[in-house]
Amino acid sequence: MLKQLQIKNNFVFNAVKTFKLEKKEENKITVLFPSDSAKVEFDKISGEFFNHFRRKVQNYSIEVEYVRDVENLKIEVVTKRKIYEKFIEKNPLLKDLDDLMKFDLT
Repeated sequence: MLKQLQIKNNFVFNAVKTFKLEKKEENKITVLFPSDSAKVEFDKISGEFFNHFRRKVQNYSIEVEYVRDVENLKIEVVTKRKIYEKFIEKNPLLKDLDDLMKFDLT
């Protein structure tokens, strides 16, 4: 599945490849993520990823817990949304402009 993701959406693949999965209990997995923006990108494909994972291991009662990995902090992927939010902090009128113009920040 990750090979398909690399071909289909390289940006999301680069954000996700730094994630680590750790088995905590029989039905519990901890996902360590390096940054909030990488987690946002992972959230876009997490449903498909975990459905695929559950089928592979034939365990449909797996619970997922997300933890920020502060020990292995990587360079944060800056998305258009992150840049926009930083600009809004500096100039709140951009929020009104966005409401009026409906910018595509995906």
